[in-house]
Amino acid sequence: MLMRGERMIASTGLAVAAIFLLSIAAAGAWSVYTQRDGERRTARTEIESCGRLLARSAESLLAADDLISVRTLLVTTAVDHRMDACQVRFADGTVVSDAASNRTGVRELPKQWPAGAAISQEMTDAQGEVSGVFPIVVPGKGVATLALGRRLNYSAMAGWEAQTGLGVIGMLGFGAVWVVYRRLRERLRALGAIREALVALERGETSSAGLAISAAFGSEAKAWNDLVNDRERLRNDLIAERAKESLSSRQGSRTDLAQACDAMWQGLLVLDDALKIRYANGAAAVFLRAKRESVVDTPIAEHLKDAAVLEAVKSVVGGGVRRRTTVELRRTAAEGGGILRIGVRPVRKDDAAAALIVIEDVTQQRVADESRNAFVAQATHELRTPLTNIRLYTEQAIEAGDSDTAVRTRALDVINQETRRLERIVGDMLSVSEIEAGSFKLRPGDVRLDALFQELDEEYRAQAAEKRISLAFTMPPKLPVIKGDRDKIVLALHNLIGNALKYTPEGGKVEIRVEANEQELRVDVVDTGIGVAPEESELIFERFYRAKDTRVAGITGTGLGLALARDVVRLHGGDINVQSQLNHGSTFTLTLPTMAAAA
Repeated sequence: MLMRGERMIASTGLAVAAIFLLSIAAAGAWSVYTQRDGERRTARTEIESCGRLLARSAESLLAADDLISVRTLLVTTAVDHRMDACQVRFADGTVVSDAASNRTGVRELPKQWPAGAAISQEMTDAQGEVSGVFPIVVPGKGVATLALGRRLNYSAMAGWEAQTGLGVIGMLGFGAVWVVYRRLRERLRALGAIREALVALERGETSSAGLAISAAFGSEAKAWNDLVNDRERLRNDLIAERAKESLSSRQGSRTDLAQACDAMWQGLLVLDDALKIRYANGAAAVFLRAKRESVVDTPIAEHLKDAAVLEAVKSVVGGGVRRRTTVELRRTAAEGGGILRIGVRPVRKDDAAAALIVIEDVTQQRVADESRNAFVAQATHELRTPLTNIRLYTEQAIEAGDSDTAVRTRALDVINQETRRLERIVGDMLSVSEIEAGSFKLRPGDVRLDALFQELDEEYRAQAAEKRISLAFTMPPKLPVIKGDRDKIVLALHNLIGNALKYTPEGGKVEIRVEANEQELRVDVVDTGIGVAPEESELIFERFYRAKDTRVAGITGTGLGLALARDVVRLHGGDINVQSQLNHGSTFTLTLPTMAAAA
């Protein structure tokens, strides 16, 4: 928006204009403030004088028990003096009469007023309202209070004459500043253009065309252009001398540079100003699905057909963009699939090339990002459900209190169950993190299976009853004590039984069959749920994977439970397998060595 040579004085002109406008705005604001302050002071004075007179009148009327006259006096005062609050009340807060809100107050005055300490006169000015409190003391009866208040409604059109005058003065002054600025600009354009050329030189501009200024600026412009032309001639002579000296050394270094570029996993393409490829390393040829010999000296549009990529290349080569531009390209299956990140950046003006293109395969990175985002979303949903239940049942227990112990007991049971559920979810997340970090360790010890399965039965009995699912534990009369990490084994069983109850519809059946001998513990979790498709029987044990069945989408889950359960069991030297038939149910089998050391 600024002509060349104008930038030097533009900032000064803008600063002067801004200071002038701010001064006018400040004067307007001050006039509004003083006007409103005057209204506030007037209201304060009026309330103070009116309150004193009204308090004395009310004292005599209240002493004579003339309540009707008191109310009439309050109403008249509220109307005549525009009071938004006009009230008489006893010391304990009982309203005797309130004119502004039309409250009746007491029907008659008592013989002895409510006791209370005498107050002193007080004025308050806050939040757009002026109010005052005045004491009423009636000998032999007691103390009362008169409260008056008025809201300050400032009119938007108040003081418009002063604001209009300030506006006219401001426009005239701004016009004068503009005229002075235009005169200065004509006088200083040549110096400003020279300054801009010097700034461009400091930033790296080297061409004479970029540094020269218009001869229309006068004699200063002619002298400056002569200096620029002399500098360009000297610079060309120096470049020629240096080129002769370094020609031989560059011939030897090109081979090493090409070998280094071929060793890179990123693809490198060098383009000239005609958008033709002058160099391509081995990785670039692979990404372009062509031989390197057939790529060189061909237009880039023959190999990269994406409109966004071509537009970025044209912008960089044309000089419109002097920074790196990045475009992500999703290839079709026919093109080899995957996601390529293509970065285009300009090269130095001294080089023969015009643009450098860097190609990277970011497919795995994007897949990891999508998996992480899906996990965060699922985990957040999983955590929200128990937290919501805990909050609701806590409120229910508080409301029931000691009056309904049955409701309180049930609420506490649900809170306990949801707390354990929340603990398991967090535990699963921490365990996955430990496994991925390689810090997951077992703490082996004696595990009493009879007590373990009894706890599982008690914990899931209420959940099964709520869904009207038949839950049965089939165990031998005596179970051995095995070696293992009890918490991790419980975690695996929780995931298997919890999944069985979760994916079994209402009215179904879940059975846990336990068998044990001297060598092996076998636990079969059998359900009549929705089942698993054969092609997904192994995929469900992968982290973050959830079955493609549409019925699964409506059931919350993180996709970590089965993966974590199998990892835990395999660390103990056992395994988990599944046999399932879609729409008929599943059987998950957990096997553990009873005495073997952990793997």
